[in-house]
Amino acid sequence: MKGILTALLIGILFFAFALLGFSSQHALLIGLVAFLVTLWTNEALPLGVVSILPILLFPVFGILDTNAVTANYSKSIIFLFIGGFMLAIAIEKTGLHKYFSAKLLSFFPKTPRGIIYALAVTSALLSSVLSNTTITLMLMPIALFLSENKKLKIRFLLATAYGASIGGILTPIGTPPNLILMGFLEDHSLPVLAFGEWMLLMLPVVALMLFIMPWLLSFGVEHESVEEVSHRVPELTATQKRLYRIVVVLALVLLGNSFLKQLFSFALNEKLILLGFGLLMFMPKLGFLEWEDTRNMPYEIIFLFGAGFSIAAAFSATGLAADIAGKLSFISSMPLLWMFVSVALFVTFSTEVTSNTALTSIAIPIFYEFAKDMPPQEGMMLLMVATVAASYAFMLPIATPPNAIVMSSRVISIKEMADIGLKLNFIGVTVLSLIAYFIWGFFL
Repeated sequence: MKGILTALLIGILFFAFALLGFSSQHALLIGLVAFLVTLWTNEALPLGVVSILPILLFPVFGILDTNAVTANYSKSIIFLFIGGFMLAIAIEKTGLHKYFSAKLLSFFPKTPRGIIYALAVTSALLSSVLSNTTITLMLMPIALFLSENKKLKIRFLLATAYGASIGGILTPIGTPPNLILMGFLEDHSLPVLAFGEWMLLMLPVVALMLFIMPWLLSFGVEHESVEEVSHRVPELTATQKRLYRIVVVLALVLLGNSFLKQLFSFALNEKLILLGFGLLMFMPKLGFLEWEDTRNMPYEIIFLFGAGFSIAAAFSATGLAADIAGKLSFISSMPLLWMFVSVALFVTFSTEVTSNTALTSIAIPIFYEFAKDMPPQEGMMLLMVATVAASYAFMLPIATPPNAIVMSSRVISIKEMADIGLKLNFIGVTVLSLIAYFIWGFFL
């Protein structure tokens, strides 16, 4: 009950302060969002319950009507996520993820720096197609027991969490902020990047961050002794081989679809592709799942998407996004590179004290007001910078689910995470802004 009262107090305070510079409706929306974000943060209510609250609160307070809110919980982009999670459940059920993890770990030397790189790269690649929450939970026990040395444990855990956040941006389904951007673009009838196009743009960001982050984490522990680590790669069972082939076929279909879009301006709907492959997991003699397995699907995350889309819709429909954009209008007069840097800094450090999903839902409509007045290519890059920056918050446990998960190990202190995370925040902003400015323009 204390957490709910705290959320109410914070919501009222935000409403009162917002009245100093905004209309009463806009101040009310700011207060409601502060209330929801606090509940997400302090977990006074279950995540799924808080995520459904906009259906009740927005109509009651005259922000959006019920139909306008509920439509956000059944967007087509959500079914892309559902299809991806059906595949993820099949991969976990068959144990194929253990093969992938062991295979990737086997490529690196058994030194502190080698293991840090192995955990970071493994976490990043798996998080690009599976939930970064799931991957962090899966790899955390490995990171904890690779060594009894506390200094090494801390670096191994951080490598796992940061790798998951870094790799999550590689694909449109890797992390919730990516999906929120895709849904927003669809809502506004804007071009949506194909799977392969998105990966092509994000690859240099991910690759450079995966080189820098483990290198930074390995400072000061290079000469620590590490116990013998088994890198034995398990043999694939017949069932795992069958799923492995299906995953390869899916990758080829998505890649081919991207080429079709590039060469002929024609492509299949990727939501249907992923949902189709997800449903394939239930086919007799071909699939791997029973309907009971869907109990493992994170429905609360699906509701979280709906809440995020509802917040974004409310910011746009009430004009609050345009109002905030007007107050931040000084950014639009900056040169493009410094605009990217400013937006990335604003989003990255704002995300440190709130959910990256909620922050993305708020930030995208705001920066869309700038993007509308820019050349389409530059406007798209600005929205993508804001989206990626929401995943690149490394200082505090509240910023991203992977940060929170490794903090739950009780091995890392907030000060230790913040010390390293602050450096990575600035590195992430710099890498993202420079690559967006110098490279993305050639491909958009």
